[in-house]
Amino acid sequence: MSQDMIVVLDFGSQYTHLIKVAFDSIGVPTEIVPADLKYRDYVRDGGRQLKGVVFSGGASSVKLNEIAFDRDWLETGLPVLGLCYGHQLLASLYGGSVGKEQSEFGDTKVDVLETGELFAGVQQRQITVWMSHNDSVLSVPDAFRVIARSASGAIAALEDPKRRLYSLQFHPEVSHTESGTAMLTNFAFRICGAQPAQKWTPQAFVEQKIPEIKAFVKDRRIIVGLSGGVDSYVMTKLIRRSVDKDQLIAIYVDSGLMPTQTEFEVERFCADNDIHLQVIREADRFFGDLTGVTESFQKCRVIGKAFIDAFEVVAKQQRAEVFAQGTIWSDVVESGVTKFSSQIKPHHNVGGLPERLNFDMMEPLRYLFKDQVRKIGAYFDLPDYVVHKKVFPGPGFAIRVQGEVTRERVALVRQSTEIVEDVINNSPVSRDVWMAFSILVDVPSLGVKGDKHVKNEQAIVIRAVESTNSMTANFSRKVFPYLAEISKKITDQMEIGRVVYDITDKPPATIEWQ
Repeated sequence: MSQDMIVVLDFGSQYTHLIKVAFDSIGVPTEIVPADLKYRDYVRDGGRQLKGVVFSGGASSVKLNEIAFDRDWLETGLPVLGLCYGHQLLASLYGGSVGKEQSEFGDTKVDVLETGELFAGVQQRQITVWMSHNDSVLSVPDAFRVIARSASGAIAALEDPKRRLYSLQFHPEVSHTESGTAMLTNFAFRICGAQPAQKWTPQAFVEQKIPEIKAFVKDRRIIVGLSGGVDSYVMTKLIRRSVDKDQLIAIYVDSGLMPTQTEFEVERFCADNDIHLQVIREADRFFGDLTGVTESFQKCRVIGKAFIDAFEVVAKQQRAEVFAQGTIWSDVVESGVTKFSSQIKPHHNVGGLPERLNFDMMEPLRYLFKDQVRKIGAYFDLPDYVVHKKVFPGPGFAIRVQGEVTRERVALVRQSTEIVEDVINNSPVSRDVWMAFSILVDVPSLGVKGDKHVKNEQAIVIRAVESTNSMTANFSRKVFPYLAEISKKITDQMEIGRVVYDITDKPPATIEWQ
């Protein structure tokens, strides 16, 4: 018996997979397909009880007409929900106009003018939503009505109930949008008439994934890249549950670019979970390869290759035929590997991989987000230092050093980050902060210490954000009371002449600077 399903046409949004996560959370299966897929090719496979269609956001402009969209999707009579780019596309296809009027990014106030069907049950007349757009709908198509506007006057929501067409300029799938889940619930159940199925749970994921891992690995040996982040910890625990002890070897590569405590934590984790660990000392190789490299994308590629080279050496020594790494969906999306997405940055374990590998690759967490990975860790009863581990970039401190990466410059950003983390992690707001760290900017700073001018000291930027899955983030206001203490400790203890705080959300900025 087929389940009710909603299909998501992916126009390249960084948040497309969040749409799936949101619908999964309310028990509605979804399928993501490229936006240029023809309707007849989709239904040819059969076996689906399709109840509705979602047009995702995207990096392109409707005015450029870069994506070949099949209008047969609109002739099905199925309810359609357009989000961001999809909102503008619907308006354009039905005779409205789209153009550059008012860009909006991040938290934005929206006035609900009519409850309509999408906003049924939403009590507030003004809500905070997550915007990320340059173009706007300038004129309303016939038979559509405006049911919400942003504070700037931009058309934030449209609906045509007779033709069952609905659109939102903002992203209800993003956790920052108030009542976003209610809007998607209204679309799925009230408008589409879908029947709920099983919701995503960590237990269901693990029970499904273990047999898949067993079938993939078989009796072969497998090495896992254990970086010390929550993704790699949870992945390693999942694989350990799936294979015999002697099949699995965890590899920690000492790149010289990681926090001081990481190796100790990795050793503790492997000892507690009965996992073979091999530590590879490669700091000289990493710093040597990074000599003269200043461009951030190239840093990731260099680091990715150095990691893979190290893993391939161990795989050959151990006669391992399978390699696993803790890639998650935000890594994939930001690396621009979906059909219409834009590359934000090449993650070292996605954009840095060579085309040919000497082992079979496995990424069991690839389609999950960080908050889901943490739930799996909690399901495994992993300790707090794993489940609540602050996010740290795989390429390490190299991408928090602007300009050339040297041991001395990495030491500066490591020490300043330890000061930031020591203050924040010992404060009442620690659990509210997704990441708190420092960036060594390539700008000299004139200072005054001991009644003397001090030339060419370094400048440090402090970045602290709040997020649930790293796809969106707000700079943290909760750390304001602690910034003076952080600044004083850094300038007192280090050759740093200036400390500043980054007050930019994602979007428009990324969380990391590089």
